[in-house]
Formats: sequence, structure tokens, C-alpha cells
Amino acid sequence: MPILVMKFGGTSVATLDRIKRAAKRVGVEVAKGYDVIVIVSAMAGETNKLVGYVSETSPLFDAREYDAVVSSGENVTAGLMALTLQEMDVPARSWQGWQVPVQTTSAHASARIEDIPPANILAKFDEGMKVAVVAGFQGVSPEGRITTLGRGGSDTTAVAFAAAFGAERCDIYTDVDGIYTTDPRIAPKARKLEKIAFEEMLELASLGAKVLQTRSVELAMRYKVKLRVLSSFEEQSDEAGTLVCDEEEIMESNVVSGVAYSRDEAKMTLFSVADRPGIAAAIFGPLAEAGVNVDMIIQNISEDGRTDMTFSCPTDQVARAEKAIEALKDSGDVNFATLDVDDSVAKVSIVGIGMRSHAGVASKMFATLRDEGINIKVITTSEIKLSVLVDRKYLELAVQALHDAFELEKAA
Repeated sequence: MPILVMKFGGTSVATLDRIKRAAKRVGVEVAKGYDVIVIVSAMAGETNKLVGYVSETSPLFDAREYDAVVSSGENVTAGLMALTLQEMDVPARSWQGWQVPVQTTSAHASARIEDIPPANILAKFDEGMKVAVVAGFQGVSPEGRITTLGRGGSDTTAVAFAAAFGAERCDIYTDVDGIYTTDPRIAPKARKLEKIAFEEMLELASLGAKVLQTRSVELAMRYKVKLRVLSSFEEQSDEAGTLVCDEEEIMESNVVSGVAYSRDEAKMTLFSVADRPGIAAAIFGPLAEAGVNVDMIIQNISEDGRTDMTFSCPTDQVARAEKAIEALKDSGDVNFATLDVDDSVAKVSIVGIGMRSHAGVASKMFATLRDEGINIKVITTSEIKLSVLVDRKYLELAVQALHDAFELEKAA
């Protein structure tokens, strides 16, 4: 039988009624002739509650026990989903990560999947099981301990299963009905995309779009897994949702496919840094070791052997970055005059595979922001992306203006 992977997020399984609704969708696919692997998240709010229990019990917790606790939310959902399907006379059973087994690294709370041997589940399909309900977000380390994959890990679990089992498609059910050209809460004219290329989705996910987890898109692109994002709360058709697929499967697309944003960004500048070979490594190596996720980097032209170095990072990592940089100065490894921190900026980005072959995209973006009186603080580019830092108070205006300027409400 062909295999379909269906993943249900926390809001889709938040109550017993919603689990029943999700189970009915699974039943429809079984009736079509599929063997189905269902990946479930914990019920909405459950993981936060469990994390709170751990933190309250042990502020400096053992990460192995943290994983044992927080992974239990998915186990509950998997069991309830399997029971619901059995009540519908659909042969189903639940699977925890170690039973499959989902083999991961030993990095507790942020493990990576290394292998998913399909033999155990395929044997049960051969025996008549129609649905394997797998607890997402979890696996087992080489040492035999439960591991978790980090926030959003159930998306990654679903794509990994689709790749391991050669699934026809991986459907991600969530509380939105697809991928939009931007956040509809900011730009009411935002349009749902029928298809989007893996590369575009990867950029959008990494730039702040929260529909899919970045690692899941990376996996899908690497193993050519067709992803479909759709709502668990709306009536479905074969054309529902948004298909994330190879660029070759998209006949025509706009030059720009979407506008993404990240609200909580900070800009940090080291003034008058000694301009010498290895200075960038001396700065950004310790920042990486301190767990600071550096994004945009700009180095000014050197004058009299000194230069300025600017970078951005999430606002909740500023204190960590400041501590690491001050330690560098105290040790004498990096000599600079002052450190300036602006934690009131936001990142706005435009993304599109059409940018590869069209000139004038950057000038149009910059002119649009200029016409709205929005000053650009930092610019970075890639082949299919343009990102700028602006004052946070102009975030919504910038997103709306760019969405209108590139006419994203219109299909190609």
C-alpha cells in the first residue's frame, strides 16, 4: 500500500473533540487505500506546562530527565489518537520514539535524527495495522535514553518519517490553511500560495515565518519530500493548503513570493576595532561558543588600521553577547573603543526564486521604504533573499508597503 504521513500540531489535538476530528481525517485517507503514519504533537499548552514543572523542580536540571518529562506529552496524544481510531474500527496502535526506533544523537533537548529503520512499523502494516500513531518530537540516544528534538521537532519527525518510508506525501495539519505571502494579521491582502519552492520556504522559515520549522524544510528539500501545509479546522479537498515542492514543479511564480519579518532583533556595533587578519574569527568564534545566533554582519571600510563591526542577533541573546564581548576585551584578544547596542530594531525580508533572474528588485525595495520614510540600518542579501533592519516601530508599515509594492496579492 502507498504510505502517507500526516502530522497534527498541538492546536489540532488540543481537546478530545479535536483528536476525534483529526482521526476522521485519518480515516478518510485509510479509506482511499493508504497505510498512514500519524505524527502527533502534545496537546496545546502541555509542553509548556511540563517545562514549567521541570524548571520549578530543578532550575539546573539534568537534561536527560528534562527529556523524559517533556516527551511525555506526545505519548499521551499518541495513545488517545490510537484509541480514537480503534473506536472507529480503524486498526491502529501508538508508537513511542524508542519503539520505532527513532535513532538520534545524544544532544538532549536538541537531538538530531540519525536513522529511522522502517522494519518494525512495516511488519505491523503487513499484519493488518492501517495506522501507526507515532509520538513526535522524541527519539532514543545510542545510550538508550529518551531524547527530544527541540521546539517544532514534530515537524522534523514527520518529514524524517516520510523520507525513511518513501511516503507519497507529508501533510502538516496546523491552525492555518497554508503558507501566505505574509502575515495576514499585518497585511489583510495577504494571499495563500498554492505552491512554494523548498528554497523559498526555507528562507521564509529561517527569517521568522513560523508555519514550518526550519529543520523540517531542510530535510524535505534534501530528500525531495513533498510537503503540504493545511488546516485541521476546515473542509479539505485535494487542492487544499500549500504544497512545498521542487522549483521545477512550479510553472510560474512572482519575482517575490513573500515578505517575512522578525520583530525581536538587536543591532550590536563594535566601534574602532583593530583591522587585522583573524579579527572576525576572534569576535564571532566566542559569540558562537556563548550560544549567540548571529545573523547579519557588516564590516566597514578600514581607516588608519581601525574598522567598525556590526551584527544582529535576537534580543534575548544580547546579554550573552555583551558578556562574551566584554570578556574578549578584558582578555586583550579584541581591542575596540565602544560597544553600541540598539535593541529596538526589526528585520524585514523579501524572498523569491524569481529574484535570481530579475534586476531591480533591491532598488524597488529600497525606494519603497524610502517613500514611507523608513530608514534602513543594515542590509544583507542572498541569491533569493533581501533583508533589512529597520526601527521596530516601522515594522508593520514596512511589511504592508513591500507587500503592496510587489503586488503579492496577485497570482503570477
